[in-house]
Amino acid sequence: MTQCEPNLVTRRSALMSAEGFTLVESMVALVVLSIGVIGTIGMCEWAERGLQRGALTTTALALVESRLEAKRSVAWERLLMDDVDQDGIEESVMHDDGLQDDQTNGDGIFTASATQSNIRLVWTVELNRGHEPAGASLATIEARAIFRTMGGQEKEVRVRTIRANPRYVGLSVLS
Repeated sequence: MTQCEPNLVTRRSALMSAEGFTLVESMVALVVLSIGVIGTIGMCEWAERGLQRGALTTTALALVESRLEAKRSVAWERLLMDDVDQDGIEESVMHDDGLQDDQTNGDGIFTASATQSNIRLVWTVELNRGHEPAGASLATIEARAIFRTMGGQEKEVRVRTIRANPRYVGLSVLS
């Protein structure tokens, strides 16, 4: 009988180990799994915010570039007029009156604005001489797009260019 006893002990230990997990082991596994799932959900939210911010930035940049190209392609005499809805009819004239998006009255910076797709678009024209395009040799044109991300942060895309008056021949010099 002494030879059977070790065999019996080996069978009992094999049976006890094959019975399954204890409650504590199951709870620890559940906690580890929960931490992994919470981390994955957090990463998905972070990725979604990044994608949304990227999409808004791309849209804002396209709007800014479109407005800048519209200002570059219009005749110099019509530089302060805008066809905002792109239907071929100029609906608005840029202003330098210190109201709305124009910061200072009479500073020589003409401003107009519009809102498209929850993006605020503001564009300015600054003439280097006087308050009429005919008397200026250069115009600095700037377009800005302001938007809010999902997190509530305000972001801005800004593009600027310089345009020359094709008819400007310079100041007359007295001899």
